[in-house]
Amino acid sequence: MSHDSRTALRICPLCEATCGLTLTIEGTTVTGARGDRDDVLSQGFICPKGASFGGLDSDPDRLRTPLVRTDGVLREATWSEAFDLIAARIPALVQEHGKQSVGVVLGNPNVHTMAGGLYPQLLLSTLGTRNVFTASTLDQMPKHVSSGLLFGDANAIAVPDLDRTAHLLLIGANPLESNGSLCTAPDFPGKLKALRKRGGTLTVIDPRRTRTARLADRHVAIRPGADALLLAALTQVLIEEKLADPGALAEHLDGYDELAEAIEDFTPEAVAAACDIDAGTIRTIARELAAAPAAAVYGRIGSCTVEHGTLASWLVDVLNILTGNLDRPGGALFPLSATARAPRAAAPGKGFALGRWASRVSGHPEAKGELPVVALAEEIETPGEGRIRALVVVAGNPVLSAPDGDRLDRALAEGLDFMVSVDPYLNETSRHADVVLPPPPPSQSAHFDFALNSLAVHNQVRYTRAAVPLQDDRMAESEILARLVLAVGGMHGAAPEAVDDMVIAATLERAGLPEEFAAELTGRTGAERRLDLMLRLGPYDLTLEGLLAHPHGIDLGPLKPRVPQLLKTRSGRIELFPAPIAADLPRLREALDERPTGLVLVGRRHLRSNNSWMHNVASLRGGSNVCTLQIHPDDAARIGLADGATARITAAGGEVEAPAEITDAVRTGVVSLPHGWGHSRPGTRMSVAETGPGVNVNQLLDGTLLDPLSGTAVLNAVPVSVAPTL
Repeated sequence: MSHDSRTALRICPLCEATCGLTLTIEGTTVTGARGDRDDVLSQGFICPKGASFGGLDSDPDRLRTPLVRTDGVLREATWSEAFDLIAARIPALVQEHGKQSVGVVLGNPNVHTMAGGLYPQLLLSTLGTRNVFTASTLDQMPKHVSSGLLFGDANAIAVPDLDRTAHLLLIGANPLESNGSLCTAPDFPGKLKALRKRGGTLTVIDPRRTRTARLADRHVAIRPGADALLLAALTQVLIEEKLADPGALAEHLDGYDELAEAIEDFTPEAVAAACDIDAGTIRTIARELAAAPAAAVYGRIGSCTVEHGTLASWLVDVLNILTGNLDRPGGALFPLSATARAPRAAAPGKGFALGRWASRVSGHPEAKGELPVVALAEEIETPGEGRIRALVVVAGNPVLSAPDGDRLDRALAEGLDFMVSVDPYLNETSRHADVVLPPPPPSQSAHFDFALNSLAVHNQVRYTRAAVPLQDDRMAESEILARLVLAVGGMHGAAPEAVDDMVIAATLERAGLPEEFAAELTGRTGAERRLDLMLRLGPYDLTLEGLLAHPHGIDLGPLKPRVPQLLKTRSGRIELFPAPIAADLPRLREALDERPTGLVLVGRRHLRSNNSWMHNVASLRGGSNVCTLQIHPDDAARIGLADGATARITAAGGEVEAPAEITDAVRTGVVSLPHGWGHSRPGTRMSVAETGPGVNVNQLLDGTLLDPLSGTAVLNAVPVSVAPTL
């Protein structure tokens, strides 16, 4: 190390594992990153993304100053110019055309920044629009809906107790590549290896022989899209063979008899052909699950982004409940984060409602206050009252991440009066904006994981201040978003701290605390003062000062049972067979007789990538992180496709071409393309991504296929045809 070199701690913001990093800094440049061995959660684990922190942080393509569109061209501008323009345009549009004329898109990185956890909700309440679209309807919304229906709280998501379980059943999950999803667990691979070492069992259900599947005791190559049928059959076996034993949960359950009756015709024999799994194997999996001393079922994106995603997500929890493993150590438990509201006494709640309003054009019902991202283009294009005329996008790139990006691309270019993007890059979506507001690099930002701590496999709390001082020409992300709230809300020019002060005052009033309590809060910024308040009101009686005294975090102990206190259903019980689920079950019954005859497409993840936002980091490119079409040798031979040759893939939304990768890692009848690629549109500034742009898998989708309960786009098990290019 040179004499001016120093180290600083930083929680990694690049995936859901939230590993602690030790950064090496020369001057104001991050020159290295290694795992923090003293971090209470990650204990030194690091993946290639974390190791590339410096490269991402100092990416020369990152925007430094705001951009403003003048005469059709984006030019560099001052911060005051940018906010003046927003304040002049959006309130005027709202006054003329009403609140619904503004749409908001929130992307996946919002859960990976402190500001993204604190301000977007304020932006939505200030605008008062129902035209809200997020990455959730391209990912985990089915889990929120099923949790809402079962437990009355869309954010009550149980995670597998990886450190104590004896039997793990993974369906549609590949944590060796994803590092975990809706399950914050640094070193997921190490935890799976530890499970095997202590004599536990790992079963993986996946049409691909993924890195995770190769680690398993049993890998079952299911036909894509049949997850809910398999889970229904496992449930049916437990009930039919009298293996179901909810244990301590029995006194908190409603609807068991109705469930048993509704599921009785989903026998292993009835689903075997549709799943392409032998009935005997299905029975064995169910029996092993029931017999295990402690077990957890964990389903993720492969079982979520399909036609029956909500039913599959519901059945994952049903299996955990019926085997007595929900809410018990070694099973699936509900984390309790340090900023959660302190637990209340068990009592009936407000419950969870679906479809409180619908989208204007196609009548898609809302879920958790959101409309399906696939409805965004039509809401911009279609004339009439309530048409989206202005769009605010915070850390989102739906042109690549949502179905039929070409259509959305045209809508953004031609259909909007005004658009704002909060984004560090000029990407496929932000290139259409009239104003681009770039947040600073992660080294110059404080970090706290509001959402991901509530999904962690071990209760803990960690906070890191900025490792590098904020440069003079940059603005903190919390200030950017606070000023955005003021600009759209008719309070342009007020101090950004006013936003935080309003939230603090409202929170104290709700908590029944005197205004003077605010004077006790510490913190250098409004965001820190809000964090301090949340810690003080939380379940562990913590303070910001106490947290800063523990730079590697505070261990809050293993997950503990939380039922019935966390239940917010109207009955105050777990509602095992809610009405919306019952109404959707006949659709699953129809799927018993469906047999796809051609090829179906599934996505795939890569450890060195995260959706569309990490392809501009040179150190993460190459190797197996490439955009290829994986296809089984038998299918390739039948089609006449050679390894490395260009394949043309065609589906309802269009066609793309990609190099063929012939491999028996995918089962027959299945092809796989990774998501997040397609960096070939003009007007972006992503020089590394453009050198190997890949193709956008979502262009194969026309956006008409949805999981009806959650509005989630069907991104997996999509019928395609594949041919060699001539």
